Amino acid sequence: MAASDRMVLGPLVGSIDQGTSSTRFLVFNAKTAELLSHHQVEIEQKFPKEGWVEQDPKEILKSVHECVERTCEKLQQLNIDITNIKAIGVSNQRETTVVWDKTTGEPLSNAIVWLDLRTQSTVERLLKRIPGKNKAYFKSRTGLPLSTYFSAVKLRWLLDNVKEIQQAVDDGRALFGTIDSWLIWCLTGGKNGGVHCTDVTNASRTMLFNIHSLDWDPELCQFFDIPMDILPKVRSSSEIYGLMKSGALTGVPISGCLGDQSAALVGQMCFQDGQAKNTYGTGCFLLCNTGQKSVLSEHGLLTTIAYKLGRDKPVCYALEGSVAIAGAVVRWLRDNLGIVQTSQEVEKLAAEAGTSYGCYFVPAFSGLYAPYWEPSARGIICGLTQFTNKNHIAFAALEAVCFQTREILDAMNKDCGIPLHQLQVDGGMTNNKLLMQLQSDILCIPVVKPSMPETTALGAAMAAGAAEGVGVWSLNPGDLTAVTCERFEPQINPEESESRYARWKKAVMRSMDWETSEAPSNADKVTGGHGHTDATSGARNRVASSSRKSSPSSCPTQVARKEGEAGSVSDMWGFFVLPMCNVSGADQKRLTGRCLHSELPPSLLFERFNREG
Repeated sequence: MAASDRMVLGPLVGSIDQGTSSTRFLVFNAKTAELLSHHQVEIEQKFPKEGWVEQDPKEILKSVHECVERTCEKLQQLNIDITNIKAIGVSNQRETTVVWDKTTGEPLSNAIVWLDLRTQSTVERLLKRIPGKNKAYFKSRTGLPLSTYFSAVKLRWLLDNVKEIQQAVDDGRALFGTIDSWLIWCLTGGKNGGVHCTDVTNASRTMLFNIHSLDWDPELCQFFDIPMDILPKVRSSSEIYGLMKSGALTGVPISGCLGDQSAALVGQMCFQDGQAKNTYGTGCFLLCNTGQKSVLSEHGLLTTIAYKLGRDKPVCYALEGSVAIAGAVVRWLRDNLGIVQTSQEVEKLAAEAGTSYGCYFVPAFSGLYAPYWEPSARGIICGLTQFTNKNHIAFAALEAVCFQTREILDAMNKDCGIPLHQLQVDGGMTNNKLLMQLQSDILCIPVVKPSMPETTALGAAMAAGAAEGVGVWSLNPGDLTAVTCERFEPQINPEESESRYARWKKAVMRSMDWETSEAPSNADKVTGGHGHTDATSGARNRVASSSRKSSPSSCPTQVARKEGEAGSVSDMWGFFVLPMCNVSGADQKRLTGRCLHSELPPSLLFERFNREG
């Protein structure tokens, strides 16, 4: 097709949206914010041990290249000229930590994902060096509590446990970055002159960055014993970092970079103080813009950088409530329990039940984040009866997402002093209409969903298009495109909402203090290079006050079952009256059989099974 025959739509902007579950590339019309085309690739999550979550940085990079190329092909099939793509923005899962060799361009290990819990012993060791073991000791500089969540402790763990990384640091070959840094470095040339940078929003999630001076903090780096020469240069969220060096978009500038939650805040156009949004992805993240003033939370929220949309533009801050498990609980129902074949089926199951019938699910697979910051918590399903079935579990899983949002919204209302009168929402889970109605019912306020839910990718595109030297996207309030929305109003009375919420809080209390950390054993050392970890099971399985060893293949968060291993335990809901724990494939079969052929309550059967085998 001749270039002259192609459709001219004015300037276009691409957006790489690299999330925990998938990678996407989307292309928007810079004048109308219309989404023209996109492509998505699911990303594998690896669970080599209980509590460990890893991803392959090379797989992530490959998925980006694939998404860019496929989207460009789709645009050409639509008769749209891809030479009109004037800029590319990047939004990314935050905190996930990568270390690579700048001379070979190869990762030195798998990326440690933000959800990962392996660093709990590292956190406790660091706490011993802090007066009063105060987790909030660095909040005045970083806005963050000391937690397994943030990049500094993940990097510290890698330096302590991966020989290749420590050697590369000693040799001056190592570079550290979150996913944005890894992608921008690779896409702008990699070992042949790639740009090693990050933006202020991603830097603010490392615990090494001073959110007031807007630079790496030497004292924090000294505390965590992190060499500063491996850190990326910190830039604004909207400026030209470098040019694409390969593929269909060679020569196009990468000029926007925002951590995914900041990108969603921009995409929802929450530019005024007090405006807030909640994103429902793998986790759930409520951000409220506090303007140019950083507000320290007294109710378990984080202070983070919202955006800095240009080198000479002011930085804006946000209060954030972070929930580790939201969409991930649906994936768990699909991949681990096998009660659905697709994530979309969960809405159908829950709708058939219409209620949880007193069943409450606290999906604390990675401990509890805001407002508790309690790493000892583990998942629990309680309130089960012989009447409970998979439909009620599905309903309770969706309700759990809404209750967690209620908790962080309550904390945010207390910190801000002005309650939100409606909640703006986005993210993949917002396609679930039942979830959105439940959320409105539990919050007792309207929930407002934009008709174009890809606000994270949109925010990164806006930052890229508005960058100096690109200038194809205006962020002036009068120029921003009005967004059409779907609105969900509360349909239950506040008394019922409060009653259900109170029972949820009771379940949360029962999920706590389940795990205690142990000093890492030699089996916890990672001795291999990229993609190689020692998967010997070092985790304890705890049931009531006793413990029982389990095979590593029975990790409750393992996505792919091995051939020959027992199927799902979806028919033995009584098992889950106690916090989630590992049971080997052979034991699953035996225990399932006992539950199905015994008149004893499943909880008593499990206790006897644990004691007698």
